[in-house]
Amino acid sequence: MSRESKLVFSSFPAFLAFGFGSGLSPKAPGTAGSLAALPILWFLQPLQMSPWFGLFILATFILGIYLCKVTSDALEVHDHGGIVWDEFVGIWLTFWMVPLTPLTLIAGFILFRIFDIWKPFPIGWVDKKVEGGFGIMVDDIIAGLFSLITLHILMLLLM
Repeated sequence: MSRESKLVFSSFPAFLAFGFGSGLSPKAPGTAGSLAALPILWFLQPLQMSPWFGLFILATFILGIYLCKVTSDALEVHDHGGIVWDEFVGIWLTFWMVPLTPLTLIAGFILFRIFDIWKPFPIGWVDKKVEGGFGIMVDDIIAGLFSLITLHILMLLLM
């Protein structure tokens, strides 16, 4: 069992930070984490079409600052690839006020992964310059905002 696996299954904050274990994926843990967040989004559907979803995003962002800091400190690695709570919150943000259909889920997922991987300014700058749990979280929040705006524009143009 790897050091990461031992931590994930012995520490509740690490279990959450690793997206219920999805961040242990040996290939593309960020993508695995983003996929693992989608079923939770489905359960949040009644909330995500309301302004209350913003409070949920804020609460999970603040919780994420703590989870990511504690877990990265335990691993002694800033922004370890397996820490995917930031992907969870970023992809949830992508779908704020977006009707969940197969098409919007696919489009939002692809948009979020593109922005999270490509890291256009200011995402890449923030990713390199801001440290700690806040730094781990905030670049994915910005990627989620970019994805949210792009998805809403696409819905306006195509619907």
